[in-house]
Amino acid sequence: MEPITFKPLYMQRVWGGRELEKIYARQLPDADQPYGESWEIVDRETEQSVVDHGPLAGSTLHELWTTRRDELFGTGYASHDRFPILIKVLDARDDLSIQVHPPVELAADLGGEPKTEMWFIADRDPEAKLYVGLKHGVTRAAFEQAIADGSVAQLVHAVSPEPGDSIFIASGRLHAIGAGFLIHEIQQNSDTTYRVFDWNRMGLDGKPRELHVEKSMASIDFNDFEPEMDTPVGDTLATCAYFRTDRKSLAAGASLGNPDEARFSIVSVVDGCVRSQGGRTFAKGSFLLLPRGAAPLEAVVPSTLLQVTLPHESTAL
Repeated sequence: MEPITFKPLYMQRVWGGRELEKIYARQLPDADQPYGESWEIVDRETEQSVVDHGPLAGSTLHELWTTRRDELFGTGYASHDRFPILIKVLDARDDLSIQVHPPVELAADLGGEPKTEMWFIADRDPEAKLYVGLKHGVTRAAFEQAIADGSVAQLVHAVSPEPGDSIFIASGRLHAIGAGFLIHEIQQNSDTTYRVFDWNRMGLDGKPRELHVEKSMASIDFNDFEPEMDTPVGDTLATCAYFRTDRKSLAAGASLGNPDEARFSIVSVVDGCVRSQGGRTFAKGSFLLLPRGAAPLEAVVPSTLLQVTLPHESTAL
């Protein structure tokens, strides 16, 4: 089995830019618009990854998931109607809104979907900052007052990560990506975001973007004070009930296959270049699905990869 690749879905965002052209040599749909997100692997009702190469070209991820699941992905996923994770690249040239995703125990009552995610810093400007959690001592009452007077940003904790750093963003963690980041995001298959503050700016349509103050206040973890970037455990950057992400560093000529030969994985090329057994090469910025039983990838040059796997028979997904 050869790796499966998909056509990215590019999303215009008021805070986006054109770094995907510069860093990954992508061709963006419109020469003048800011693109903040590239949805690399997605199976949602209104957004679908479509295979762009080989005998499966033209098939959607949902078609593969529903009709060839055991063959391509392996067993252990019978309870999931849709592919359970979503992988994006985020290009933040301006600050994203300060936001939160609803925790699993509240999401249905709030009319949304839970969303736990992780961020891997692929590139960043020297002064770029992430906003995660609250500063020590911030109370719910103080935060409500800051919403009223427009000073929310002063209460949110900021960190200054380096390329290669990562951080886990559980549902309920207040967060925002600051200007100047290129980030790989691995997340639950959800598109629910509650904005609590948007820097008082206008959207692409010239109007203020909608805020979700009441739902945000219900979702925020007000005991989440000043988290730092995560420390890897061996190769593992993040592991939870929804996904596991490992960083693999390969010397030229070294290989990487699925950790479990009977199950698939997703690989993103952070740096370098890898080659499939069939001779396809995948350069920096490539995302590919290694099907069940796929032959290992070989590093053409020293390469850094992220490898994402799913828990076996997890009911949490």
